[in-house]
Amino acid sequence: MATPTSSASTSSAITLHVNGEKYTLPVDHRTTLLDALRERLDLTGTKKGCDQGQCGACTVLLDGRRAVSCLQLAVAAEGREITTIEGVADGDQLHPVQQAFVDLDGYQCGYCTPGQICSALAVIEEHAAGWPSAVTDDVRPEAGPPPLTADEIRERMSGNLCRCGAYVSIVQAVARAAGVEAAV
Repeated sequence: MATPTSSASTSSAITLHVNGEKYTLPVDHRTTLLDALRERLDLTGTKKGCDQGQCGACTVLLDGRRAVSCLQLAVAAEGREITTIEGVADGDQLHPVQQAFVDLDGYQCGYCTPGQICSALAVIEEHAAGWPSAVTDDVRPEAGPPPLTADEIRERMSGNLCRCGAYVSIVQAVARAAGVEAAV
């Protein structure tokens, strides 16, 4: 019996737009965005945690929205704007979210921190745009953004786990970066 053959290729060259730079690289179509970032582009700030999309350590921004990069195929990210933790600061000037994490000890071991910060950036934008969360009382569009309370922040950040338990400081850091005081 003959072995079936296929003319379809399992790899291709893609161009990724990461942190304002373009990178063209050959990838196997099964390569995750996380592996392309870490292993092919040496952007190791994005962490591999559970590799199942449950811990949030690999969170990056795709076109400004958060995504767990361990579940995103690199080929599907072609043409989209990707922001990793390495692209958040402006040179040596930390982003206000990063500075709040430093000032308020929003990290302990630091492993989850890159994903937490990328999620926090999206949380602040989502809230400002009026997106409700599971704890938002009034979800009518005309109600506008709900107050960014500690409960709102906790719910919106719930996809990011911190095994060290720095949640109180993380909530405070997100609140400070958003310009609100959230009672924890």
